[in-house]
Amino acid sequence: MPKGSAPFAAKTLLQVVEGGTSREYRKNQIVFAQGAPADEVFYIQNGRVKLSVVSEQGKEAVIAVLGVGDFFGQGCLVGQPLRIGTASAVTDCSILRLQKAATIRALHNNPGFAEVFITYLLSRNIRVEEDLADQLFNSSEKRLARLLLLLVNFGKDGKREPVIPKMSQETLAEMIGTTRSRVSFFMNKFRKLGFIHYNGGLQVHSSLLSIVLRD
Repeated sequence: MPKGSAPFAAKTLLQVVEGGTSREYRKNQIVFAQGAPADEVFYIQNGRVKLSVVSEQGKEAVIAVLGVGDFFGQGCLVGQPLRIGTASAVTDCSILRLQKAATIRALHNNPGFAEVFITYLLSRNIRVEEDLADQLFNSSEKRLARLLLLLVNFGKDGKREPVIPKMSQETLAEMIGTTRSRVSFFMNKFRKLGFIHYNGGLQVHSSLLSIVLRD
Protein backbone atom coordinates (compact mmCIF):
# COMPACT_ATOMS: atom_id res chain seq x y z
CA MET A 1 0.00 0.00 0.00
CA PRO A 2 1.13 3.62 -0.42
CA LYS A 3 3.14 5.25 2.32
CA GLY A 4 0.90 6.32 5.15
CA SER A 5 -1.96 3.92 4.40
CA ALA A 6 -2.80 0.60 5.97
CA PRO A 7 -3.82 -2.62 4.22
CA PHE A 8 -7.54 -3.25 3.91
CA ALA A 9 -9.16 -5.82 6.16
CA ALA A 10 -10.57 -8.57 3.94
CA LYS A 11 -14.08 -8.11 5.36
CA THR A 12 -13.99 -4.35 4.67
CA LEU A 13 -12.79 -4.77 1.11
CA LEU A 14 -15.36 -7.45 0.35
CA GLN A 15 -18.08 -5.13 1.66
CA VAL A 16 -16.87 -2.32 -0.61
CA VAL A 17 -16.37 -4.53 -3.67
CA GLU A 18 -19.34 -6.90 -3.63
CA GLY A 19 -18.97 -10.35 -5.08
CA GLY A 20 -15.31 -10.87 -4.25
CA THR A 21 -13.89 -14.13 -2.95
CA SER A 22 -10.88 -15.14 -0.89
CA ARG A 23 -8.59 -17.94 -2.03
CA GLU A 24 -5.48 -19.66 -0.71
CA TYR A 25 -2.52 -20.29 -3.00
CA ARG A 26 0.41 -22.58 -2.35
CA LYS A 27 4.01 -21.54 -2.94
CA ASN A 28 4.79 -21.52 -6.71
CA GLN A 29 1.11 -21.84 -7.63
CA ILE A 30 -0.01 -19.76 -10.62
CA VAL A 31 -2.58 -17.04 -9.85
CA PHE A 32 -3.01 -16.16 -13.51
CA ALA A 33 -0.99 -16.95 -16.62
CA GLN A 34 0.28 -14.73 -19.41
CA GLY A 35 -2.32 -14.61 -22.18
CA ALA A 36 -5.25 -15.58 -19.92
CA PRO A 37 -8.48 -13.49 -19.97
CA ALA A 38 -8.19 -10.41 -17.74
CA ASP A 39 -11.44 -10.16 -15.78
CA GLU A 40 -10.47 -9.78 -12.09
CA VAL A 41 -8.43 -7.56 -9.80
CA PHE A 42 -6.42 -9.22 -7.02
CA TYR A 43 -5.48 -8.05 -3.52
CA ILE A 44 -2.84 -9.71 -1.33
CA GLN A 45 -3.92 -10.41 2.26
CA ASN A 46 -0.91 -12.52 3.19
CA GLY A 47 2.23 -13.68 1.40
CA ARG A 48 4.12 -12.51 -1.66
CA VAL A 49 3.38 -12.71 -5.38
CA LYS A 50 5.79 -12.53 -8.30
CA LEU A 51 4.86 -10.85 -11.59
CA SER A 52 6.86 -12.04 -14.61
CA VAL A 53 6.80 -11.77 -18.40
CA VAL A 54 8.10 -14.26 -20.97
CA SER A 55 9.31 -12.98 -24.35
CA GLU A 56 8.61 -14.63 -27.70
CA GLN A 57 12.11 -16.10 -27.47
CA GLY A 58 11.23 -17.73 -24.14
CA LYS A 59 13.26 -15.44 -21.89
CA GLU A 60 11.60 -14.66 -18.54
CA ALA A 61 11.88 -11.33 -16.72
CA VAL A 62 10.62 -10.73 -13.18
CA ILE A 63 9.06 -7.28 -13.11
CA ALA A 64 7.84 -7.10 -9.50
CA VAL A 65 7.48 -8.97 -6.24
CA LEU A 66 4.41 -7.75 -4.35
CA GLY A 67 3.36 -8.21 -0.73
CA VAL A 68 0.59 -7.63 1.80
CA GLY A 69 -1.66 -4.70 0.86
CA ASP A 70 -0.77 -4.73 -2.84
CA PHE A 71 -3.26 -4.90 -5.71
CA PHE A 72 -2.39 -6.50 -9.04
CA GLY A 73 -4.16 -7.38 -12.27
CA GLN A 74 -5.80 -3.94 -12.39
CA GLY A 75 -5.09 -3.58 -16.12
CA CYS A 76 -8.48 -5.18 -16.79
CA LEU A 77 -10.16 -2.02 -15.44
CA VAL A 78 -8.93 -0.01 -18.45
CA GLY A 79 -9.77 -2.52 -21.13
CA GLN A 80 -6.82 -4.92 -21.05
CA PRO A 81 -8.40 -8.08 -22.50
CA LEU A 82 -5.57 -10.54 -21.78
CA ARG A 83 -2.90 -10.79 -19.09
CA ILE A 84 0.42 -9.45 -20.32
CA GLY A 85 2.33 -11.43 -17.71
CA THR A 86 2.10 -14.26 -15.18
CA ALA A 87 1.40 -13.90 -11.46
CA SER A 88 2.61 -16.70 -9.19
CA ALA A 89 2.89 -17.18 -5.45
CA VAL A 90 6.39 -16.77 -4.01
CA THR A 91 5.11 -18.00 -0.63
CA ASP A 92 1.82 -19.48 0.56
CA CYS A 93 -0.70 -16.67 0.00
CA SER A 94 -4.19 -15.49 0.85
CA ILE A 95 -5.56 -13.42 -2.03
CA LEU A 96 -8.86 -11.65 -2.62
CA ARG A 97 -10.25 -12.00 -6.14
CA LEU A 98 -12.37 -8.97 -7.07
CA GLN A 99 -14.60 -9.09 -10.14
CA LYS A 100 -13.92 -6.40 -12.73
CA ALA A 101 -17.50 -5.06 -12.92
CA ALA A 102 -17.87 -4.97 -9.13
CA THR A 103 -14.56 -3.14 -8.72
CA ILE A 104 -15.56 -0.52 -11.31
CA ARG A 105 -18.90 0.02 -9.50
CA ALA A 106 -17.08 0.45 -6.18
CA LEU A 107 -14.72 3.03 -7.71
CA HIS A 108 -17.72 5.01 -9.01
CA ASN A 109 -19.89 4.68 -5.89
CA ASN A 110 -17.38 4.79 -3.02
CA PRO A 111 -15.19 7.93 -3.03
CA GLY A 112 -13.13 6.68 -0.09
CA PHE A 113 -12.20 3.46 -1.86
CA ALA A 114 -11.54 5.35 -5.11
CA GLU A 115 -9.14 7.74 -3.34
CA VAL A 116 -7.18 4.92 -1.71
CA PHE A 117 -7.06 2.91 -4.94
CA ILE A 118 -5.90 5.87 -7.06
CA THR A 119 -3.27 6.78 -4.46
CA TYR A 120 -2.05 3.20 -4.57
CA LEU A 121 -1.79 3.24 -8.37
CA LEU A 122 0.14 6.52 -8.32
CA SER A 123 2.48 5.09 -5.72
CA ARG A 124 3.06 2.01 -7.90
CA ASN A 125 3.74 4.25 -10.90
CA ILE A 126 6.37 6.17 -8.92
CA ARG A 127 7.97 2.85 -7.94
CA VAL A 128 8.10 1.76 -11.59
CA GLU A 129 9.82 5.04 -12.54
CA GLU A 130 12.31 4.59 -9.70
CA ASP A 131 12.99 1.02 -10.83
CA LEU A 132 13.66 2.22 -14.37
CA ALA A 133 16.08 4.90 -13.18
CA ASP A 134 17.73 2.28 -10.96
CA GLN A 135 18.26 -0.02 -13.96
CA LEU A 136 19.62 2.79 -16.13
CA PHE A 137 21.99 4.55 -13.74
CA ASN A 138 22.97 2.30 -10.83
CA SER A 139 25.40 -0.59 -10.58
CA SER A 140 24.11 -4.12 -10.05
CA GLU A 141 25.41 -3.96 -6.46
CA LYS A 142 23.31 -0.88 -5.71
CA ARG A 143 20.28 -2.38 -7.49
CA LEU A 144 20.51 -5.52 -5.38
CA ALA A 145 20.86 -3.53 -2.14
CA ARG A 146 17.85 -1.38 -3.03
CA LEU A 147 15.77 -4.45 -3.92
CA LEU A 148 16.54 -6.17 -0.61
CA LEU A 149 15.56 -3.03 1.32
CA LEU A 150 12.31 -2.76 -0.66
CA LEU A 151 11.50 -6.41 0.08
CA VAL A 152 11.56 -5.68 3.82
CA ASN A 153 9.51 -2.47 3.33
CA PHE A 154 12.38 -0.28 4.49
CA GLY A 155 11.35 3.38 4.62
CA LYS A 156 7.60 2.70 4.71
CA ASP A 157 5.38 3.76 7.59
CA GLY A 158 3.95 0.27 7.89
CA LYS A 159 5.53 -2.64 9.74
CA ARG A 160 8.81 -3.86 8.29
CA GLU A 161 9.10 -7.49 7.28
CA PRO A 162 11.71 -9.03 9.61
CA VAL A 163 12.64 -11.83 7.19
CA ILE A 164 12.50 -12.11 3.41
CA PRO A 165 10.82 -15.38 2.38
CA LYS A 166 13.16 -17.75 0.57
CA MET A 167 13.76 -16.37 -2.91
CA SER A 168 16.20 -17.87 -5.38
CA GLN A 169 19.24 -15.94 -6.52
CA GLU A 170 18.00 -16.50 -10.08
CA THR A 171 14.85 -14.53 -9.25
CA LEU A 172 16.85 -11.72 -7.65
CA ALA A 173 19.12 -11.64 -10.70
CA GLU A 174 16.14 -11.42 -13.07
CA MET A 175 14.70 -8.53 -11.08
CA ILE A 176 17.84 -6.39 -11.20
CA GLY A 177 19.04 -7.40 -14.66
CA THR A 178 22.27 -9.25 -13.86
CA THR A 179 23.59 -12.80 -13.52
CA ARG A 180 23.10 -15.24 -10.66
CA SER A 181 26.87 -15.35 -10.09
CA ARG A 182 26.96 -11.57 -9.56
CA VAL A 183 24.07 -11.79 -7.10
CA SER A 184 25.89 -14.57 -5.23
CA PHE A 185 29.08 -12.46 -5.08
CA PHE A 186 27.28 -9.42 -3.68
CA MET A 187 25.16 -11.43 -1.22
CA ASN A 188 28.35 -12.94 0.21
CA LYS A 189 29.89 -9.47 0.39
CA PHE A 190 26.82 -8.03 2.19
CA ARG A 191 26.88 -10.93 4.66
CA LYS A 192 30.58 -10.48 5.45
CA LEU A 193 30.01 -6.74 6.03
CA GLY A 194 27.13 -7.51 8.42
CA PHE A 195 24.45 -5.91 6.23
CA ILE A 196 22.48 -9.16 5.98
CA HIS A 197 22.44 -12.49 7.76
CA TYR A 198 20.62 -15.80 7.55
CA ASN A 199 18.56 -16.96 10.52
CA GLY A 200 15.46 -18.87 9.49
CA GLY A 201 15.44 -16.74 6.35
CA LEU A 202 17.24 -13.69 5.01
CA GLN A 203 17.34 -10.75 7.43
CA VAL A 204 18.28 -7.32 6.08
CA HIS A 205 19.72 -4.56 8.27
CA SER A 206 19.22 -0.84 7.71
CA SER A 207 23.01 -0.48 7.39
CA LEU A 208 22.63 -1.87 3.85
CA LEU A 209 21.36 1.61 2.93
CA SER A 210 25.00 2.74 2.92
CA ILE A 211 25.49 0.80 -0.32
CA VAL A 212 22.53 2.55 -1.96
CA LEU A 213 23.68 6.02 -0.86
CA ARG A 214 27.31 5.52 -1.77
CA ASP A 215 28.58 7.67 -4.68
